[in-house]
Amino acid sequence: MTAPPIAFIDLQAQRTRLGAKIDEAITRVLDHGRFIMGPEVHELEARLATFAKANHCVSCSSGTDALLLILMAWEIGPGDAVFVPAMTFAATAEVVSLTGATPVFTDVLNDTFNMDPASLEDAIAVARAGDLTPRVVIPVDLFGQPADYPGLQDVADSHGLRLLADAAQSYGASLDGKRVGLFGDATAVSFFPAKPLGCYGDGGAVLTDDAGLAQKMRSLRVHGQGGNKYDNVAVGLNARLDTIQAAVLLQKMEIFEDEIERRQVIADRYTDLLANVAVTPKVLSGAVSAWAQYTLRIQGRDAVQGRLKEAGIPTAVYYPMALSDQTAYRDCPRAAAGTPVSQALSREVLSLPMHPYLEAADQERVAGAVKDAVNP
Repeated sequence: MTAPPIAFIDLQAQRTRLGAKIDEAITRVLDHGRFIMGPEVHELEARLATFAKANHCVSCSSGTDALLLILMAWEIGPGDAVFVPAMTFAATAEVVSLTGATPVFTDVLNDTFNMDPASLEDAIAVARAGDLTPRVVIPVDLFGQPADYPGLQDVADSHGLRLLADAAQSYGASLDGKRVGLFGDATAVSFFPAKPLGCYGDGGAVLTDDAGLAQKMRSLRVHGQGGNKYDNVAVGLNARLDTIQAAVLLQKMEIFEDEIERRQVIADRYTDLLANVAVTPKVLSGAVSAWAQYTLRIQGRDAVQGRLKEAGIPTAVYYPMALSDQTAYRDCPRAAAGTPVSQALSREVLSLPMHPYLEAADQERVAGAVKDAVNP
């Protein structure tokens, strides 16, 4: 008898748990008809800010737009250097290029895969030598784990730089008792469906304690609107979160803390099962990960992934090429020591099925298949 398929991310299990609440929430939006910036959007912003203990939340249309809105509000542009890790999704560097500024790549730490403070120092020197003005650091909370914010903040402060936390994968995580959303000058969050807190389309938000920044972003997300929508005081974006997505997220927030706890249980079980099989994830001391992904390091990764596919085990590679090596960004500056850790990771990382509803028996099946694939 063929074993039932295992979902890489099981959104339907969550849908079953929420039952009719999602349908009812969407129906309320259909009934009141305020599809753009309706009451659910404002309620969600308040809930997101309260959860993170941030003073302000500005929702928007995607995690990418969340990053872009912040850079636009800070008036980042040509001649400016913005520092991003080489081990991340393209959006982190893409938004820098869209402003006309220059992405400067840092390497990441070998254990947590997050931005290396020493490499950041190196990259700042490279930027200055290239007649760029260092302006912003964008650490990425890869796979749901907070970056080394104390170390990175020290570097940023010593050079007078702003720190923008790319928390696309880590809303719900914490470091030293502080939830994601309280680090740096602003935090960008994504609600892409596969994220720990995901909607049923695209969505994002910015968390900050800076009232002036929040006010400016509220204008920029609506075409730079001033006193009314036909008085545009800046060049902006059409970057609003639609009301149906806000309604969905409000229902998911009701179970979000429980889901984060479940993710931790699942991560711990994977680590117990696979500790002697592959390099399992290392979590920074004092950190609680949101576990957007559970990612191993495996020599001969591609062959192992092929064997797992044959065994019916879904996997993913985030990311198969360091961002600093991709065609659009390979000519951008980088730390003088290069990005060797990011390049090595791109050849070795392999993410396993991870979601709050992954059963222990399915995890054991995954782990058994990984053992067989690593040692055929």
